[in-house]
Amino acid sequence: MLKKWILCSALVISMASVDAQQLRTPQPSPSQTVKQDFGIGNIELSYSRPAVRGRKVFGDLVPFGNVWRTGANNPTLLTFSEEVMVGGTKVPAGKYGLLSIPDKDNWTLILTKQLDVTSPAAYKQESDVVRVSAKAVTLKEPVETFTIQFANVKPASTDLQIMWDNVAVSLPITMDVDSKVMAQINNMMNKDNRPYFQSAMYYLENGKDLNQAISWLDKAIEQQPNAFWIHHQRANALARSGKKAEARTAAQKSMELAKAANNGDYVRLNEKLLADLK
Repeated sequence: MLKKWILCSALVISMASVDAQQLRTPQPSPSQTVKQDFGIGNIELSYSRPAVRGRKVFGDLVPFGNVWRTGANNPTLLTFSEEVMVGGTKVPAGKYGLLSIPDKDNWTLILTKQLDVTSPAAYKQESDVVRVSAKAVTLKEPVETFTIQFANVKPASTDLQIMWDNVAVSLPITMDVDSKVMAQINNMMNKDNRPYFQSAMYYLENGKDLNQAISWLDKAIEQQPNAFWIHHQRANALARSGKKAEARTAAQKSMELAKAANNGDYVRLNEKLLADLK
């Protein structure tokens, strides 16, 4: 009888152990990975997202004046595919830890070579890549779940916003996009398959030499004579350079080609351009 009881008990314990191993519950601080296209590359952010859950956060759960992992569980990491500028300091492409020292009015935001800091004791200041002072802003509406996001994303700048409870701070990130793109253009114009259209559009969108842009659009049309979108951009460039008669001719050609291709959007764009050129 005793042997049967021991055997049954062992089976129950074994089954309970199996159930425990299979139990899946929500993570209290779920992880998130965000990949943001930026400039001519991208930035990847990996972090964990704790919740307020009725607690006093800054100055209590997250003490003032101490190094914080800027999240929970695993270290918060930023990966840059290209060189960027953070706080006026060049940061080479690569992976970095994002740490912070919160305070009541201002935070210190830190990019570090250390990728494993989860407590103040593990932090080594000599591994800092850059330190930036950031003003702590009081939010009108509290943020329950810790959030890091890319805001105000422009071709050469973005803000990394950190928000939790009623506090937000921002880390400006920039990239010297123009010199990188111009270097590519100069290099590729000395090779076969020259990117005439893309180069012309970059010039048009960034206020560069209009005559050079028009010249490249002419070359692009030689490569693709029926490309109504290229004819339309040539018309725009000619209009901006004050050559209205040539611009009207280019817009009419673009509209004819767009009609033949059943592209109503470009028909309307050219109609509007022609109306503006009257």
